[in-house]
Amino acid sequence: MPRDASTPDAPARRNPPRARTGRPPATSREEILAAARLVIERDGWERLTVRRLAAELGIGTTTLYHHVRDREDLLVQLLNEHTDRTLRPDLPDDPRDRVVAAAVAMHDSLAAWPWAAEILTTDGFLARLGEPALRVVETIVAAAIEHGCTEEQAVHLFRSVWYYTVGEILVRARTRDRRPDALQPGALRPGAPGPGDPFFGDGVDMSRLPTLAAVGDRWPALAAQDTYASALEAFVDGLFARAAADRQG
Repeated sequence: MPRDASTPDAPARRNPPRARTGRPPATSREEILAAARLVIERDGWERLTVRRLAAELGIGTTTLYHHVRDREDLLVQLLNEHTDRTLRPDLPDDPRDRVVAAAVAMHDSLAAWPWAAEILTTDGFLARLGEPALRVVETIVAAAIEHGCTEEQAVHLFRSVWYYTVGEILVRARTRDRRPDALQPGALRPGAPGPGDPFFGDGVDMSRLPTLAAVGDRWPALAAQDTYASALEAFVDGLFARAAADRQG
């Protein structure tokens, strides 16, 4: 039947809008880094991958790749955010003391996240760092130059301090990760009966190692003492003395 021209058109049928279900995509950098920290705290940094993080956030890996290039980039972003929040040392006026204070601040910041030190164990790591971490590098190198080092000596001093610092962090972190009795006497020797054995000596002629024999079972307690700061001061003094001798020679 033909429709009268005066009859208004019937409204077109439209499908009702679908209510969104599930978790909305989280794409901000802050949310991504917060989720990454959660994965590390819960499962360990070795288990953090782009795929696992995307699943944690409820988004696709393609969406996540808009914010991070790969797993290494994600870890470096985490490190830069961490140093921005934690690496704000009070620096003394004396350049020697400034080197020590900056290195201790670097150590204390990374000691809370030992995995961060582990991903920065290669030369060239500076190119991965953001400004907060680079400020500490700047402080150490500039203080060394103010103390009398050449630019080359100052860079070498920083590198030596970094090697000592990251090595101390990694050794202590891996020691903490072992079972509590791992450094008890006898625990390091396969098949040893256990606590009560001499720390050294199973199958070893300790008469040929008299100094270690004298230390004996005190070794674990002595090795567990935190001597980083005092040893760092001696180390820095030695580096400065060697640099001065090289300039005079």
